[in-house]
Amino acid sequence: MRSDEATLPRPLAGAGLHPLAVRDLDEDEIREFDELKRRIEARGFRCGGYKDRCLRRRIGMRMRACRTRTFAEYAAVLAADADEHQRLLDAVMINVSKFFRNAEVWRAVETHVVPRLFERDLPEVRVWSAGCAAGEEPYTLAILLEEYAARHGLRDRLDRVRILATDIDGDSLRAAERAEFADYALAETPADVRERWFDGDRVHRLRPEIARRVRFEPLDLLRDPFPTGIHLLFCRNVLIYLERAVQDELFRRFREALEPGGFLVLGKVETLCGPAAAAFRPVANRERIFRAV
Repeated sequence: MRSDEATLPRPLAGAGLHPLAVRDLDEDEIREFDELKRRIEARGFRCGGYKDRCLRRRIGMRMRACRTRTFAEYAAVLAADADEHQRLLDAVMINVSKFFRNAEVWRAVETHVVPRLFERDLPEVRVWSAGCAAGEEPYTLAILLEEYAARHGLRDRLDRVRILATDIDGDSLRAAERAEFADYALAETPADVRERWFDGDRVHRLRPEIARRVRFEPLDLLRDPFPTGIHLLFCRNVLIYLERAVQDELFRRFREALEPGGFLVLGKVETLCGPAAAAFRPVANRERIFRAV
């Protein structure tokens, strides 16, 4: 689950934001909004940890598409149309990503992180991509590791690396396992990388020697146990949608999931705050790469 606000698709071109997404709510609207959240949570998506303003923007996209004026009207649409509930979850879970998004981050990962992974003398080196959407991020890392290993004669060490990718959205995980992508997903991918690792023109199929290096599993960051013994953890453009207290709790749990000296990579507009600042030290602060102390 992740996104870049500037690239999110709009359901009605030029329509702008729904008024209830941006202005203060009155008491009746707050009550209707709370009831709508309860309906959504009853279907399995936990709203409580998300910033209300971000959540209202996502819900407002669907409210505009359905031409509903109030939360109560939209709740009635949800009750009558099971397909609309899935469209709402797609909007709320914000599954938008790209291969090699923010190229400077991947250059920093290759410079500061990848060599350290190959230096570890362990039976397994564990990587976790949390909120992986349709797999663009973990597959990008798999490509990066494959090419680094080939350049430095480290192919014998590559098979020790285990990449786990998780997301709350089952549809996204199934799409990730298919490893087929549209042009948009490769918009920031260097041409030579596209040529080496993707087949097809209109649908770009990731070559199996890369795809097989990533394992996908469902995981809700707000509910489920985390994997442990992690040496590199990506969680990019997820935390910005969560309340500060929830962010603090996730940072604590990320530190517990990471081995001492393990790396944490956040999104470009995310940063460590509160108690987490003492649990990590910056490796490449501009690119939001940190190391567990």
